[in-house]
Amino acid sequence: MKLDLKNIKENISKEQILGRVSSQYRDIYKVIVNDREVLAKVSGKYMYNTYSKEDYPVVGDYVVLDRDDDKTGNAIIEKIIDRKTILKRKNINNGQNEVLATNVDYIFICMSLNNDFNLRRLERYIAICYESGAIPIIILTKYDLCNDIEIKVNQVENIAIGIDILTISNKDENSIKNVLKYLKNGITACFIGSSGVGKSTLINNLLRREQLETNGIRNDDKGRHTTTRRELFILENQSVVIDTPGMRELSVDVEDLDKSFLDIKDLEKMCKFSDCTHTTEPQCAIKQAIDSGKLCPKRYANYLKLKQESKYINLNFKELEKEKIKKMFGSKNEYKNMTRHIKNKNRNKY
Repeated sequence: MKLDLKNIKENISKEQILGRVSSQYRDIYKVIVNDREVLAKVSGKYMYNTYSKEDYPVVGDYVVLDRDDDKTGNAIIEKIIDRKTILKRKNINNGQNEVLATNVDYIFICMSLNNDFNLRRLERYIAICYESGAIPIIILTKYDLCNDIEIKVNQVENIAIGIDILTISNKDENSIKNVLKYLKNGITACFIGSSGVGKSTLINNLLRREQLETNGIRNDDKGRHTTTRRELFILENQSVVIDTPGMRELSVDVEDLDKSFLDIKDLEKMCKFSDCTHTTEPQCAIKQAIDSGKLCPKRYANYLKLKQESKYINLNFKELEKEKIKKMFGSKNEYKNMTRHIKNKNRNKY
C-alpha cells in the first residue's frame, strides 16, 4: 500500500509528515503514511481550537502528523490540509452537516436494477453530489437480474441530465472495466448508495482481491447490508476508492435542488406569471409539461417534497414549531389566533 502524495507535499515543509486518512474508529484514525498505515489521533490543541464536528478529520483528508509511525503510541494529527471537495449530508433531525468523505474527484452513485431501483431516492443522491464539488456518475448494478434494462436506463437518463450512466454486473468483468476507465493514477472516487446494491463487491473486483466482506441476495431480491464504516483503498494503478455504508436518510439544500432539477427550474421560467403556483394559473409551463408527458408527475411531486424539507432543515425547534402551525392553519391571522390560543391554554394550566 503506497499513496502518491507528490502534489500535496509541494505545499508543506520538508519537516512535516504528510498522510491520508483511510478509516476512522471513533476518535482513532488510520492514516496512510508512505507505504504503511499508522494509528493516529488529533492533538489536544486541535480539539481546543475546533468548534465544529465538520472540521475534524474524515476519510479522504490529507493530514499533517508529528511522526511517521505509531511504535511508541498513536501519531498525532496536527492539522488538515485544505479540502478540495467535500461530500456531506445534512442530518434530517438536527440540521447539522455530516462530512462523508473529502478530496474526491468522482462520486459513483450505485443503484441496483432489481428491487432497489428507486428514482426518487436517486434524485436525493444526485442533489448531495452536486454540492460536493465532485463529478457524479451513476452506476446501475446487477443488470443480470433485470429484464427491462433499456426502460430503466431511459428513466434514469430523464432525471440524471448530463450525468454519465454505467450499467454493470459484478459477474461481468468487461462491465467492470467501464468503471476502471475513470480511475486513473491519482484519481479518488467515492462509492455511495443504499445497502446491498453491490458497492463492496464492485470494489473487491476493482482491487482484484476480497478486501471487503460481502453478502448475497435476500429472499426479497434485495442485497444485504455489509459495510459499517467509510474506508479508503488504493488500486494497483494508484487510484483511490472509498467505500461507504448505505445511507438511510438524505436531506438536501435548496441550492442542491436547483442543480438536480434543472428541467423543472427551466420550465418554471416559461410560465406566463413570474409568481405562478403551478395550480390554477393559465399558461403554466409546469402543468403543460405534465399533461403532455414531458415532465413526470412523480418527479415533480418529489421536487416539491424535497423543497419543503429543505425549508425546515436549518430551523431551530421554535422556528420549526411555528412553520408546522403555519402549514396546519394557513394564513397569518389564523396563525396568530392559533398561537394566542395555545398560549392562553398553557397559561390556564397553572
